Amino acid sequence: MSGIRAQQKEKTRRLLIDAALNQLSAERSFSNLSLREVAKEAGLAATSFYRHFNDMDELGLTLVDESGLTLRQLMRQARQRIEKGGSVIQISVKTFMEFIESNGNEFRLLLRERSGTSPEFRAAVSREIRYFTMELCDYLQKANKLDAETSYLQANAAVTIVFSTGAEALDASAEEKALLAERMIKQLRIIARGAMDLSSRAKGPKG
Repeated sequence: MSGIRAQQKEKTRRLLIDAALNQLSAERSFSNLSLREVAKEAGLAATSFYRHFNDMDELGLTLVDESGLTLRQLMRQARQRIEKGGSVIQISVKTFMEFIESNGNEFRLLLRERSGTSPEFRAAVSREIRYFTMELCDYLQKANKLDAETSYLQANAAVTIVFSTGAEALDASAEEKALLAERMIKQLRIIARGAMDLSSRAKGPKG
């Protein structure tokens, strides 16, 4: 019986999370949502909210964590696809643009709360971006045999470009998104070539 209750509780919690995400848009940020609106969207009484979250801030922090995790999981899958052959940068950019298309509200949340008024939210988004950067850094260091500093510099620059381009892509047309993807591919290739050159210079001449 306890297992059934746990499943039901998780299902209800999921309803609240999805309800909050569904109400986000280009015109509406998380700070504009009310507890009652989220509960109503989920088909629940407002009092049910408190069985799952202490307040809207806790719900918001959960959304940030889940959004960051979703993005990281997609990029891990992209790296698995790369192992089977194909351009690292092209596959990564394609995967990221698919994330923007399918999870636009999650990305909006990360962008907005990154520079929002809540210190807790800013810290949570910074943490997710740091996780994303370090996973990419580890991959670059192993795949391209770069030194630690250079792989971090490349990862950091790449993530900066990706988030900036993602912000432009959110409300862009299909044609504009294609152009943004091409631009991002070129920018990431320039960074990758610079990283390889910097790493080879750091190693110095052999012999």
